[in-house]
Amino acid sequence: MSAGYIRIGELSRRTGVSPELLRAWERRYGLFEPDRSPGRFRLYSDADVATVEAMRTQIGHGLSAAEAARRVLASAAPPHAARADDTPALEQPTRALRDALIDFDEAAAHTALDQLIASLSLEALLRTVILPLLQEIGEGWERGEITIAQEHFASNLIRGRLMALGRGWGRGSGRHALLAAPPGEQHDLGLVVLALMLRDYGWRVTFLGADAPISTITDTARRVAPEVVVLALLKPLDLEQDEVRELARGPRVMISGAGASAQLADALGIEHFDGGPIEAARHLANGAPGRR
Repeated sequence: MSAGYIRIGELSRRTGVSPELLRAWERRYGLFEPDRSPGRFRLYSDADVATVEAMRTQIGHGLSAAEAARRVLASAAPPHAARADDTPALEQPTRALRDALIDFDEAAAHTALDQLIASLSLEALLRTVILPLLQEIGEGWERGEITIAQEHFASNLIRGRLMALGRGWGRGSGRHALLAAPPGEQHDLGLVVLALMLRDYGWRVTFLGADAPISTITDTARRVAPEVVVLALLKPLDLEQDEVRELARGPRVMISGAGASAQLADALGIEHFDGGPIEAARHLANGAPGRR
């Protein structure tokens, strides 16, 4: 095999895209022009890995595979992150998004989000726009500057768009995470962000969302056999310790979020991650052990 070239199975492993889908992209859109080994096996390069990652990013932004392929092929360098000199140009759509959410203007909010999604990588979108904006709106509500109706409208609209970006996050053959917010936890936006970021690292995600009974999480874990179960807590909850210990008899279990603590994790015999959802995704993707 030529130095620097890989077979389709390794390309699939690195990118989290199945060999069948890779062949379909090659056949339908001419996305790759692989070399051939003496035995006529397809050989792919580092540039092909970048092309697949660019496809996943574009599809993650809600584009069809055909449109994603058109954009990737038209680009000399696959899009990965916003350039530093893009920042001023993004201030206007970010401000427009905030104003539209506060004004209950659904159409304007979606227009601003469309512009931001087209301009930013997934991580940049989440880190520089979505999470700071949600925090700003939440703090505005706490100060009495924003009504609960405005906060709910903003959260629900953004959650809907993020869930649309997550379409297909359960497909593929990559590492597998089961994500849930336990009983009494009604908010799961941070969990959605974690799911999107894990998918961007090539993971598969089974997403149960908010207020999921521990028994349901345990049963689902037995059925889908994830590598890790992540429980997201925004507020301290009185978890049923025996049920959580039963859950932890199977896969690795980690708690994260503002309501999680090392003390709670120690009491439950599970792991704790003290950081945001983007950092948690990187922590898991890098294979770092959790704290017991």
